[in-house]
Amino acid sequence: MKVPKRLQPLVDDGLVDEVLYQLMSGKEAQVYVVRCGDQQRCAKVFKEAQKRSFKQAVEYQEGRKVRNTRRARAMNRKTKYGQKEQEDAWLNAEVDALYRLASAGVRVPEPFGFVDGVLLMELVSDDSGKAAPRLDEVTLTPEQAVDYHGRIIAEIVRMLCAGLIHGDLSEFNVLVDPHGPVIIDLPQAVDAASNNNAERMFQRDVDNMRRYFGRFAPELLKTDYAGEIWALYESGKLHPESPLTGLFTRDETKADVDEVMEVIDAAKEEDRERREREQDDDED
Repeated sequence: MKVPKRLQPLVDDGLVDEVLYQLMSGKEAQVYVVRCGDQQRCAKVFKEAQKRSFKQAVEYQEGRKVRNTRRARAMNRKTKYGQKEQEDAWLNAEVDALYRLASAGVRVPEPFGFVDGVLLMELVSDDSGKAAPRLDEVTLTPEQAVDYHGRIIAEIVRMLCAGLIHGDLSEFNVLVDPHGPVIIDLPQAVDAASNNNAERMFQRDVDNMRRYFGRFAPELLKTDYAGEIWALYESGKLHPESPLTGLFTRDETKADVDEVMEVIDAAKEEDRERREREQDDDED
């Protein structure tokens, strides 16, 4: 096929030898199957910001660190330069997440490079060498559903141990190759330790998987892996091989509002007294 404009630099630089066909076009990117030497790979071409329907939600970006202080200030001020830097940071998030998760042993497509808004990565394929189907395109037996659910939970645990949460995990961004599920699409990956929405997003990811696999194996609907895994994570006891049961009893104890208010009032009083002492010292 004719080489798309955005892929021409990769062809010119010898990173891509031939563009074979377009695999898909989504809300944030177009994906092409390309030939690199004797291997077929994927080239994910991210759409420009004004052409994407997916919004860069603040809840996903919270906690992402920008090392360059000039860039950080510009992004906060939303200047033209800052908007460009914000866009670059968003695009690099998936690349960084892929490398980080691949190193942690998570089943994600292997990344091979990121050039001018194009991510070159492994083509996840089926037995015939064609692009692997998405999870929602596969009919599962109850036994397969239980097996795949267990594998996905294990991948989610590895991700969390690597400090990341997918943030948008569903049957639409999981591929199935001959060896099982492969997690894809990570531009909205969330930093588990520094994002205030992390627990809620983690719960949503795990619940999405429970609901989907529960269509084929209803017994999975009774599990609560999200609560169990997050409790282990918060206590510092979670590791990739942590034994899980799927059982978790949530603390339904209501907060003692009066006690909380007393603590707040005591803190306010302490602050008032400190200010009065400082004022007296200044007058002396």
